[in-house]
Amino acid sequence: MKQPTPAEMAILNLLWKMGPLTVRQVHEAQNRHLEPNRQTGYTTTLKIMQIMHEKGLLKRDTSGRSHIYQSNWDVAEARSSMLNDLIDTAFQGSSFGLIMQALGDHQTSSEELEKIKSFLADMESKNGGVS
Repeated sequence: MKQPTPAEMAILNLLWKMGPLTVRQVHEAQNRHLEPNRQTGYTTTLKIMQIMHEKGLLKRDTSGRSHIYQSNWDVAEARSSMLNDLIDTAFQGSSFGLIMQALGDHQTSSEELEKIKSFLADMESKNGGVS
């Protein structure tokens, strides 16, 4: 499946959060959260969603008067696919490189660091303590 553009990701995030929606509902929900000078037109939203359907990112129910769209990708599958693509292309397959970049470039809270340490300890114990 092709990777979504930022505009497509915004629509996918809306559909994952709210469930199946019409183009009008997506358009209105998006524009509620945008600054007035960044709002998009209905036809732009429609065209993006049609392209997403063609790419296989969305399913469309045409049984009613208004077409209802929903994601053809679940959140975990999408994140995994995009992350694997990022690791392969930007970090030459190194998950270590990705993690070091993320931790070095972004503010990480003490709570998040504790969760990361706990996760790493769990992974280490599952691998029999082998580093």
